[in-house]
Amino acid sequence: MYAGFVNASGDYVAVMDADLQDPPALLPEMIKILDAGEYDSVATRREDRKGEPPVRSWFARKFYKIINKISDADVVDGARDYRLMKRDMVDAIVEMSEYNRFSKGIFGWVGFKTYWLPYENVERVAGESKWNFWKLFKYAIDGIINFSLVPLNLSSWMGFLMTGLSFVMLVVIILRKLIKGDPVAGWASLICVVIFIGGLIMLSLGVMGQYLAKVYMESKHRPHYISSESNIKDVKKID
Repeated sequence: MYAGFVNASGDYVAVMDADLQDPPALLPEMIKILDAGEYDSVATRREDRKGEPPVRSWFARKFYKIINKISDADVVDGARDYRLMKRDMVDAIVEMSEYNRFSKGIFGWVGFKTYWLPYENVERVAGESKWNFWKLFKYAIDGIINFSLVPLNLSSWMGFLMTGLSFVMLVVIILRKLIKGDPVAGWASLICVVIFIGGLIMLSLGVMGQYLAKVYMESKHRPHYISSESNIKDVKKID
């Protein structure tokens, strides 16, 4: 997709799936809306999720709600990558040259005025979706990490909360020993608490690790794409 944006030279640039799940018949209407001059982009969103497993639909709706609450990205529920954009918006997207790209977040983050065109979901003409539940889940995590620092903030607050709770419990145990002389019993419960806190620590380290991994990949400055051949004259190459 990024390679297409870099090499496209038209005043209008469209993104659509090759399996025709994005109806080409919508393009004339999309062009008409952009020609009116009020909008910089016409994006499509599905009115329903026919043919999609109920569990996947439920998780997808929850994802859109979460990412819109915790990030600056404007991601509409049911949004597709299928859209028609003016040159200025495409240039802005190309300038966002990060290696880890969450397209729906980038489209919303650049801030151009977008008209949302609803349509009924259609079956693809050929092939099968390569997006299983696990791939979609990882894509959702990438989107949250790319556009939000809330997971890091939650880890910090969770550590602060657990430290405060541990201090309070320590005071309670000391007072109980001094007042009642009652020793603390139950090594099993103690082990459960240790495992629980250890799990929180590992979770926090995992969240920080995800952000560090993104920084590590960005620091490599690898090319976004490598083109072995092209039918575009004077094709641009991104280093």
